[in-house]
Amino acid sequence: MTEKLRVDKILSSTGRWSRKEVKDMVRAGRVTAGGVPISSAAEKFDMTADTIEVDGAEISWRKNTYLMMNKPPNVLSATSDRRSQTVLDLLPEDLRRIGLFPAGRLDRDSVGLLLLTDDGELAHNLLSPRKHVEKKYYVRVDGRLEEADVEAFRKGMLLPDGLQCLPANLEILSCEAGNEAIVTLREGKYHQIKRMMASRGKTVLFLQRLAIGSLTLDKNLAPGQWRLLSAAEIDALRELK
Repeated sequence: MTEKLRVDKILSSTGRWSRKEVKDMVRAGRVTAGGVPISSAAEKFDMTADTIEVDGAEISWRKNTYLMMNKPPNVLSATSDRRSQTVLDLLPEDLRRIGLFPAGRLDRDSVGLLLLTDDGELAHNLLSPRKHVEKKYYVRVDGRLEEADVEAFRKGMLLPDGLQCLPANLEILSCEAGNEAIVTLREGKYHQIKRMMASRGKTVLFLQRLAIGSLTLDKNLAPGQWRLLSAAEIDALRELK
């Protein structure tokens, strides 16, 4: 049986109105269900079957929101910060108001795929160490990568600071400098790739996340741009549970 939700919760979750504004609109007769005025903001509806309108315009509603962003450099993967710009600051106001958060962070200077959602259960499953959801990155380092580095990543590392890293895949890309690679992790600890590379005597110059599980960065998104996930992309992420 589909869950019924209060009309003030339904409308406020779109980010366009606060609950107080919804109550005022209901009292003014501006909110209708199937053309019939709603008498109370506490009235409940099944949004898979019912239609709600505001000023005669049908409301498009979804239980949860899922966004893919191509994170630019020098932007924090956070919901708010007093001194620095965050990824939520790159969104329109209606999306900033619905409780989105980054499901897995990127460092300030790192770029690429960032998933923003208000689905806590999905985020937990993607980030849980027990799930081992793969994350794929492009990395460029100061120094030449060698087969010994590939083997060290493959075996897993105990870093000098005590961090134990699971086995990871390091694929050296064909380039004259020999300093580019694709790294695939099954975990996501703080500054992990930078720390793993540092233990091998290399400094990371550029880091871009390419994929989280089945979700791959859309090449059509310029840095700072975002789009809603498709139904197929959402379903594929849910299957990773």
